[in-house]
Amino acid sequence: MSEDIEKIINELTIPERELLKYLKDNVSVSKDNISLNGSTENIGVPIENFKSMMSAAGSLASKDIIKVNTIADDIVQLTDTGLKHTKSLLPERKVLNVLKDKNEINMGDLSNIVNDNEVKIAVGWLIRKKWAKIEKGNIYITDDGLKSINKKDDDEKLLDILLKNKDIAISSLDEDLLSGLKLLKNRKNLIKIKTNKDYSFNILSKGLKILKHDFTIQEEATQLTHEDLKDGKWKKLDYRPYDINAEFPNYFPGKGHPLRRIIEDIREIFLNLGFNESKGPIVDSAFWNFDSLFQPQDHAAREMQDTFYVKNPPKTDLPEKKLVEKVANIHENGGETGSDAWNYKWDIDTSKQSLLRTHSTGISTRYLYEHEAPLKMFSVGKVFRRETITYKHLPEFHQVDGIIAGEEINYQSLLGVLKEFYKKLGFEVRFRPAYFPYTYLSTECEIYLEEKESWIELGGSGMFRPEVLEPLNIDVPVMAFGLGIERLAMIQYDITDIRMLYKSDINWLRNLPVKNGLKLE
Repeated sequence: MSEDIEKIINELTIPERELLKYLKDNVSVSKDNISLNGSTENIGVPIENFKSMMSAAGSLASKDIIKVNTIADDIVQLTDTGLKHTKSLLPERKVLNVLKDKNEINMGDLSNIVNDNEVKIAVGWLIRKKWAKIEKGNIYITDDGLKSINKKDDDEKLLDILLKNKDIAISSLDEDLLSGLKLLKNRKNLIKIKTNKDYSFNILSKGLKILKHDFTIQEEATQLTHEDLKDGKWKKLDYRPYDINAEFPNYFPGKGHPLRRIIEDIREIFLNLGFNESKGPIVDSAFWNFDSLFQPQDHAAREMQDTFYVKNPPKTDLPEKKLVEKVANIHENGGETGSDAWNYKWDIDTSKQSLLRTHSTGISTRYLYEHEAPLKMFSVGKVFRRETITYKHLPEFHQVDGIIAGEEINYQSLLGVLKEFYKKLGFEVRFRPAYFPYTYLSTECEIYLEEKESWIELGGSGMFRPEVLEPLNIDVPVMAFGLGIERLAMIQYDITDIRMLYKSDINWLRNLPVKNGLKLE
């Protein structure tokens, strides 16, 4: 006997040993493979232990000791209702037996032939089997009905067989009886079908070696209790050995959603860089979302095709009158900035419109108005746009914005901060000129993906225009930047469909690493 077989036997559980002991006592071990019927009746295992036995069989099969074969067959049986109808007659047969003498019956007289709750059933199946037809409130027998008077239909034949037998395997039914089964399946509560499983075991070569070896069945300790140690019982216990090389089940610990984890990493970067975090309302006014950013009131982005407007409340309160007047003056005349402005009559009602914010930059202008420079602020939040759902667009997504205001801030400062930010995300970044309505100079940030050998646009940035800053009483330069977080998540998790982030695909979520892998430096 090899040391490996000894080790295997020592690690067997008591149910596994009991099953092997039965096999050893009841079958010959001289053959390579032996089949044994595995139902509870011929194995001799009490029914309450059958589940434990099959669990042991499955465990032995996973160790290549035995092979478990399953043979399943569907069994059809009569219900109590089916037994009642079979002993008497089906409702349509009762009516047909009356029709054979009268040829026609008034619908109102059916309750004299069958129970009230069977009238609709009888009529329905008479029509379905083409035994009768209905005209002007009367039921008339058909030629098919006349032919069926002394001839049982397929469903009736099957019911007669089931009356004589406790049950019958569907696999044993001929074509006619299968047709009858199909009819009975369409009837309510006449038959029931259950799956009967039978098992057989094939003893494999490793199992034969174990069966040739003698082994005992005794209780084994799997853990020590306080009482065992206290009364000395632990000295007499037989301890079950453990295989430290055995396969272990996959473990899926609780963890944050991947999108949320990236948001938290970005938040950590900003906080470590000395930024303060700010938040704003999801339902905001057009004033903060558009007007405060010097976006004209006839701009295409304000159209219903691009923005979600809210019916309740339809209007939103504006900030203090002085600020509103300054913003209006900037739009109409350019204020003291020297700008040509937009040369239109600014409409206060348009600025009161309620909407789902299309970006989180409105949080930045509100923060600038409420705080004094120098300052550093960031915000993270969900934004909404009327986008068609595709593999790369969603009508709602997350955006992060940041601003720095101070005397020494300039365009070079902007590029330096962005370079440091993306470095902490683990990306090499480059910049190219861009246009945004509320910044000048403006730039787009592109990161390099080594695996794709290409540059990907990931965010926009720029210096706030004087038309944005003057109404807010800001007289120092302000740099602003932002990026869409979902796009970053797609890159980080190597997915090509943005919808994956919201599908809650359990297999994908389980197999993601506990840490999201952002190379925070």
